[in-house]
Order: sequence, then C-alpha cells, then structure tokens
Amino acid sequence: MANTARVFIDGEAGTTGLGIRERLRALPQVEVHSLPEASRKDPAARRDIMREVDLVVLCLPDEAALQSTAIADALGSSGPKLLDASTAHRVDPSWVYGFAEMVPGQAARIAASHRVANPGCYPTGGIALLRPLIEAGVLPADYPITVNAVSSYSGGGKAMVTAHEAGGGPAFELYGLGLEHKHLPELQVYSKLTRRPIFAPSIGHFRQGMLVSIPLHLDLLNGTPKSSDLHALLAAYYAGSRLVHVMPPTPDGKLEPEALNNTDVMELRVYGHDGHRQAVLVARLDNLGKGASGAAVQNLTLMLGLETADA
Repeated sequence: MANTARVFIDGEAGTTGLGIRERLRALPQVEVHSLPEASRKDPAARRDIMREVDLVVLCLPDEAALQSTAIADALGSSGPKLLDASTAHRVDPSWVYGFAEMVPGQAARIAASHRVANPGCYPTGGIALLRPLIEAGVLPADYPITVNAVSSYSGGGKAMVTAHEAGGGPAFELYGLGLEHKHLPELQVYSKLTRRPIFAPSIGHFRQGMLVSIPLHLDLLNGTPKSSDLHALLAAYYAGSRLVHVMPPTPDGKLEPEALNNTDVMELRVYGHDGHRQAVLVARLDNLGKGASGAAVQNLTLMLGLETADA
C-alpha cells in the first residue's frame, strides 16, 4: 500500500458519510477520493474510482450496498477493501463484524480482513453489555432479554432530520413495534443469544446521543451475582480499552444521552438493587460516533494499517 491510503466514500452525502469525511480530515495519511455529484450513481464511474483506491466505505441503503459490493468483487484482485456501513452484510459469515472491542482478537480480525461490516448503533451498546456476561457464563444464552433504547433523531436519516429540525418533530416516539427492527439479527448473533430478544427502540427530540438499557433479574442469572459482580465482569473485560469505558453508576440514578456527543467513546454502567435482585445495564454513546462514523473510521484505520490491532 502507498504511503498515503486512498479512500472512496460511496454515499458521502449522507449523515454517516459526512461524519466519516469530517473525521478523516484529521488523518493526513488518508486521501479521500470523490465523484462529481452527477456521476455518483453511474456504475462505470464507481467501478473506475474503485480501481484507484485502497478502500471503499459503503454509506448506502442495503440494495445499493450490494450493488457496490458486486462492482468491487468484479475487479478481482485489483479491487479495494470494503467497509460496509449498511445492514446488508452484518450477519454474513464471510464478512468480519466491525466491533473491535467485542471479543479478544476482533481488532486483529478486522485489520486482516478485506470485507468488514460496520455495526449498527443500537447493537453496539447491546452487544457490549451482553457478550461479556454470556462469555463468562453468568447470563444464560436463552435468557429472555429485552433491550430498550432511545436515540437522537439524527439516526433516522435525512427525512427524520428534516422533520425534526424544520417542523419540531415529536418529543418522544416509540417505533419498531412490529418487532422486526433491522438491527435485531446482529444484536442476537453477536451477543450469542439463543433466544430472540425483544428490542424496543425510540427516538427523542435531540440531535445526537443514545442510551441502550437492558433490565435483568439477578435471581435468574447463574451464580447468584450481585450488581457489583456484573460491573466487575464488564470492567475486567474492557480493561485498558481506549474507547469502551466501564463507569460506576451515577449517584442520583439518572443518565442523560448527550454527554458523549462528538466523541467516539462508549460508557457502560450497571445500576442495581440487590435487595430486589434486579439490575439495569446501560450503554451510553454518540449514535454518530461509536455508533456510526467513529466506528467506521476506527475500522478503516485498522484495515489500512494506520492503527495497531491492540490499540
């Protein structure tokens, strides 16, 4: 690879694409290549630019991401590496899941791969909370998990952003009540849950930020743990992580979603009442940071060898 890594963001005008491009301004080792607006949907123009670059980030709807993948695959050995921010490949076993902190060695797998699927924002929080407890054998894989989450309106795409910023939008809105949210498959697969979880997402009238919360009955867990034991397990699992921080519960029992805006950090907390044998796991992150563009740039730097796999 050349001293300067060449990157094409296919779909650079969307929220995630714009966030990635802005973050890449801080990386002099990366040269961003673009197409004129009139050529962005031209397959021949996209094929030609893919020949020129080392890596393509797909910030596209699923169907368009599949089309771009086919174009890249047709280039054979001269084709670029792909980082897909859509949901098209997230549970495809031939693609590496791009949550670098998910398990030991995941960052190295990302660094070695030519095909990486960037995680969804909601699953990033849910998997971060659940996977360590299942790996430790404390949380049964068939536990009837419910994941509640609230995200900012920027996670809903251009139409939702316009609705909230131009017309005000609702203060709070539950959605996905058909229980078929597109993030459910990756949430279940990478948490290693054998029972399909219930996922109840919602949107609040704020531009950035996210909370993902998971209630647990401690007496249904293995080993009769206390809430402090769950905190200790998470703290040990993510010890030394640059971006995933396990924090003590807030003293007032409150948590707002915007504190990590414009960062790529995710915070994990365990709130509990051992007398009632109940706990609530909570992840806080910027849905546009660790939940989207920040995670994409982290994966991109790993794939291009700009970040070490143990960072």
